[in-house]
Amino acid sequence: MSNELVGVLDVGKTNVRLAFVDAHSGDEVWSARRASHVVNSPLIRQLDVDGIERWMTEALRSAPRREQVRALVPIAHGAAAVLLDADLKVLVAPDYEDPRFETVAAAYSQVRDPFSHTFSPQLALGLNLGRQLFYLETMAPKLYARVAHVVLYPQYWAWRLSGVLASELTSLGCHTDLWQPRERTYSALAHSHNWSQRLPPIRYAGDTLATIAAEMSAATGLDPGCRIVCGIHDSNASYLQHLLDRSRDRPFTVVSSGTWTVVMTGAADLSRLRQERDMLANVDAFGAPVGTARFMGGREYERIAGSSAAPDTAALANVMRLQALAVPSFAAGGPFPHHPGKILRAERLDATERATLASLYTALMTDLLMDDLQARGAIIIDGPLASNSVYCAVLATLRQANAVHRKAHATGAARASCHLAGYATTEEPTVAVDALQLCDLDRYRDSWRTHLPG
Repeated sequence: MSNELVGVLDVGKTNVRLAFVDAHSGDEVWSARRASHVVNSPLIRQLDVDGIERWMTEALRSAPRREQVRALVPIAHGAAAVLLDADLKVLVAPDYEDPRFETVAAAYSQVRDPFSHTFSPQLALGLNLGRQLFYLETMAPKLYARVAHVVLYPQYWAWRLSGVLASELTSLGCHTDLWQPRERTYSALAHSHNWSQRLPPIRYAGDTLATIAAEMSAATGLDPGCRIVCGIHDSNASYLQHLLDRSRDRPFTVVSSGTWTVVMTGAADLSRLRQERDMLANVDAFGAPVGTARFMGGREYERIAGSSAAPDTAALANVMRLQALAVPSFAAGGPFPHHPGKILRAERLDATERATLASLYTALMTDLLMDDLQARGAIIIDGPLASNSVYCAVLATLRQANAVHRKAHATGAARASCHLAGYATTEEPTVAVDALQLCDLDRYRDSWRTHLPG
């Protein structure tokens, strides 16, 4: 074990996590976690940036080996930015799940760029960052007039730690409506509303912005020489870990899981993307477009399972025998956002079988999105779903034309963080997933698909 550590601040929609990772092996040596919260205000529901910072500061101050952290990498969810005034004071940090964003949906649809330019679908609530900015511009003009900087969420944390403002491509290209991935430039919308002028200069995810600010070093106990890296969007961090081991023109697919289940495939035909199915072009850490489809798998799983019971492959047979079905959608986003979810013939299922049904549903949705994307090559399952044996086995059975692997260790984006911090690590270990001997699974999938909206 080396004396050099990389710190990872991973701000997810459901949880916030801090971890220290051995800079050379990629092994995690310490971590801490807290739930993400929102703050209600008369204007808009907001991300709890103050609460996260207080927790982060205290967690770092009490963390073992904090003096050995040589670099810190921020990772955060997409569709989020923090707006600052000219004195660098936080004005607002919108939470994309606030239903008030729907009040400007019709007006916003008239000003956004065509999907063929941005490959960013028009999404519900505030899942397009452009709609959040348009809402504030329209509904809170006095506050909006004070906005000097629009800081994407990973780079907000990089700024808090370093004092340097930056923007970055993976967050700009995450269904914001602000970026044209093929041209690698801002959208017409971003220019016409002067949002591009309020976004700080673009840096790459692995750029060092500065060493840690003196006041943050004193507050956290991190070494004054600790470098603060620009940072990256969370699903793109998952993708990057596996991109490092492959040629960029070699097809493969990553399933990044958490609150969202995001299917990302390289070398994709962007003309296949359909905005009404929540398909989009993400942008990888090198600026290249990545074919993407997703649904709110973590949120939907919780609502279908209804408890913390663990799924079990032995329970699959009874779920399928009863023809129990979960039909989308149980959360915002995804290919069927306006179709209310239904659970059919599940009255006789126990808690384990409900969890198994939730896992089966999540695998069926993933399989559907892979068909939509025409995903090719190996499939790598990353995040919490990699430890769900039912999900992995069902997906491997459904996708027998593809080799399915799961990430061997649930270490978050440790390897991507080490790479972004400038360290080389060994190849990401994965485990091959065996298909199940379930002769009726194809028939079950066909039955499930007949219940989907046309």
